[in-house]
Amino acid sequence: MFCTLAGLGALHAPVWAQDRIYRCGNEYTNNVTPAQAKNCKLVEGGNVTVVQGIKPKAAKAGAAASATSGTPAGSKVDAAEQKSRDSDARLILQSELAKAESRQAELLKEFNNGEPEKLGSEVRNHQKYLDRVAELKASLARNESDMAGIRRELGRVTGSTAAR
Repeated sequence: MFCTLAGLGALHAPVWAQDRIYRCGNEYTNNVTPAQAKNCKLVEGGNVTVVQGIKPKAAKAGAAASATSGTPAGSKVDAAEQKSRDSDARLILQSELAKAESRQAELLKEFNNGEPEKLGSEVRNHQKYLDRVAELKASLARNESDMAGIRRELGRVTGSTAAR
């Protein structure tokens, strides 16, 4: 009997409530007088957890960027370096275009003007064949779009070098 009464007494122990929290714009406080002076609003319902953030140090970030590039922050890259970068970009784009063109030739050969050869499992299941034909057609269109994008980008790189 005593254990039961002790357990009930523990249930009715006083619960410490959180102080009233006031919101003043993006700032929170539990001091009543400054909150009333600033016409802050009382936050009701639920607990509020505020974590102070640290401000990034912009000066060090700028110094690190200039140290890695070898040029002062905000200055342009010298012409020889830019020409080298443009040349590298052009070579990469040309190789990507060559890959896409060879892939397009393979897809066209496999597509066979919309009538590709039937595979073993497609002889009895015509839907599988139709699905593969549709997939090939979509791959052809996607690859053509990719090649057009690479050609546009190649034109930009070549055009920017010709403008100098």
